[in-house]
Formats: sequence, C-alpha cells, structure tokens
Amino acid sequence: MDTIFAQATAPGRAGVSVVRISGPTVREILVQIAGSAPKPRHASLREICDSNGELIDRSLVLFFEGPHSFTGEDVAELHLHGSIAVVQSVLDLLGTFGGTRLAEAGEFTRRALENDKIDLTQAEGLADLIEAETGAQRKQALKVVSGKFKERVERWRAQLIRAASLVEATIDFADEDIPIDVTDEVDALLRSVLADLKLEIDGTLIAERVKTGFEVAIVGAPNVGKSTLLNALAGRDAAITSSTAGTTRDIVEVRMNLSGLPVTFLDTAGLRDTADEVEQLGIKRAISRAESADMRVFLTDGSDHLSVRHLDDDIIIKPKADLMPDDKNAVSGLTGQGIDALVGRIKDVLSARVATIGLATHQRHRVAMKSAVSYLDAARQVLSDGPDLYDIAAAELGFAIRALEVLVGRVDVESLLDEIFSSFCVGK
Repeated sequence: MDTIFAQATAPGRAGVSVVRISGPTVREILVQIAGSAPKPRHASLREICDSNGELIDRSLVLFFEGPHSFTGEDVAELHLHGSIAVVQSVLDLLGTFGGTRLAEAGEFTRRALENDKIDLTQAEGLADLIEAETGAQRKQALKVVSGKFKERVERWRAQLIRAASLVEATIDFADEDIPIDVTDEVDALLRSVLADLKLEIDGTLIAERVKTGFEVAIVGAPNVGKSTLLNALAGRDAAITSSTAGTTRDIVEVRMNLSGLPVTFLDTAGLRDTADEVEQLGIKRAISRAESADMRVFLTDGSDHLSVRHLDDDIIIKPKADLMPDDKNAVSGLTGQGIDALVGRIKDVLSARVATIGLATHQRHRVAMKSAVSYLDAARQVLSDGPDLYDIAAAELGFAIRALEVLVGRVDVESLLDEIFSSFCVGK
C-alpha cells in the first residue's frame, strides 16, 4: 500500500500549516527528512531538510504508531510555518520518496474506515462536522462522530441476531418431542427494535433540517410589510420595499444563524386576487413554498383571508406596531418594535423540534431503517401464522439484519464510498 501525504490545513498563508503523512514508510521518511521519528505521541522540534541537507523549515513533528492512530497506520504530522513556499517544498520533497503519493480527497478517513477505526456513519458525521456552520449542526455531527449512532445500530443488530437464533433453534428442533415455544421472546425483541427504529426514523427529518436549514416563510397580503420585516430580521436590505402592492413576485431567501440554528427566511409574494398573470404565478409559487416550509409567520391584521394552511406551530402577528405601540402581538420592521420577541418565538418553536432529533442524519440512513422496519413487520406477520412458516420468518430477520449492516458499512458499501469521501478535502 502506498504512503500518502497532503496538507491537512487550508491552503494559503497562515500562522501554522499541517502536512499529514500516513502509510507503511512513514518512519523511514521521518528518518530521512527529520533525522529520526519522534517518540510516539510526543511533539518534537525538528529541522526538516531536503535530500541535499538544505534546511526547509524548523517544524514541530508528531508521530503516531499504528494501529494507534487516526488511520490505523503509522501517521506523522509536520506542523510547519504557514508559508506557501515552505508547504510546497515539503510536499515536493515527500513526493520524491518511492511508494508515496498525494492523497485523494478523503483518503485518510477512508483508510480509517477500512482499518475499522471508524464506521461509515462516523465518516459521514466527520464530513458533516467539517461542513458545520452553526452550533446545532456541530452538536449533531459530534454525536455521530462519537459513535453513538453506531452503538445504537449494533444494539439493534444484537437483538435481531438473538431473535433469529431463537427462530432457527425452533426450526432445528422441530422434530423433537418437546416443542420449543419462543414466540413471546422473539416478538418482544422485534417490538423493541421496531419501536426504536420508528422513533429514529421520525427524528431523521428534523436531523436533516439541522443540516440543510429550517425554512420560515413570511406570509401576508400585499404591502403589509413582509419585505420590511425580512430586512429587519436580516439586518440589511435583502428585499425591495415599496408602497406599490405586488412588488415582491419572486421568493427572496435570507439564510441566518438563529442562536445556533440554521434558518432561511422566505419573503413571499403578497396573497390577493389579481388579473396580472405574472403576479398570479408569483402567488402560486408563494403558496406552494409557504406550505412546504417548516413554519410560517403570518403578518396580518385579521381583515384579510390568506389561502395558506395555518398549522399549530405557526405564528400569527400584526404588522405596523409603530402605529399601535401598546399591542404586544404586533411587529414593526421600520422601528424594530417586536422583532426580538418574534425571533424568540421562532427560536422556541424550532428548538422544541430539535429536542426530538435522532442520530440518523442522512437520507440513506432513513432508507436503510425503513427497509429494516418492512422486513421486521413481515417477520412478525409470518411468526403469527405458526411454526410451519418459521423458515420464512428467519429469512426476513436475516434481511433486516443486513439492512442494519449496510447502515454502518459492514456490507455493500463500495458504491457509496466514492460519493461520501469526494466531499472531503484532500488532507482529511
């Protein structure tokens, strides 16, 4: 296997730049460029020299002896001064050694997966952590990186293996004089796993929203102050405001970090009856987008009929609080009155939803878990029909176990790896 290397920190000038090396010849490379390999897990100040003995940089060098490293192989990190020239010289030098090459995107993490240092869900969680922009995204990714989801899946798998072994035992001893009745224990195991799976599936939609962002649509009649409210929330002129009704026709989106939650506010077209075909199209899109949003803020004085469904968590608030300063349920984008209270209400609604979040964060997680649920439902149905069909039940349980193994990357994942690791930077 090749020894791979890459810059692990962002390219460009910096205070410190880190070059990572992993593979079977790491120790020999350190001897050549730094005099010797430091004691494992100890930082050592070394002079990095080229093949002619010319000094390139004085670097902090760390050596991690496999399998006690991130990749499971011998790993070295060179903490260099963050000069473009220094880093490039070191990369050029590493490329001169036989059996070494520049790492591909995500290859360090891929080797960690192949060496059983992490599972597939942890690799995905690591990618999510690197991409995290808000506190909620960071916390969610760390839960997955820590292995909590893997532990949960392995617990389900162990329960299903126990259930399958009981069913197989019944089949094996079917001709014995004393029958083995395992129905109650098997059904209890399946019901327990099914309940956990369904709860986790329900939480995946919120988990995906934490990754991609919650959408909050501002809904109301024309010229009621929706665009002014959006600008006040954004703290800038994101939408055009005008006293002319129907100014907003396309949906204006503003992405914000709302106390750690990723939120995209949508300024939609004013809802009214109109003969203008272009405005009609904008209104149609506004209704569709508002109804598909995670929540809606209805800006209305109660006199207008809005053709968008109102759900329990939606917020109804009055516009133009500057004209009614004593109304606590009013907001003004012009003066800022009521803005903080509105933001607080939105945050409370979304935070309550995040509290129900699961550990599964990707669509493929949901698909695999739904497959497992389908197989388990089929197994329970067959088991209820009597021992003559236990061989079919055992097969269904095997399919369910395999679905969980796909989830954590035990089987059938080669087609996924290139897609997953292509999102990583080269040094990861």
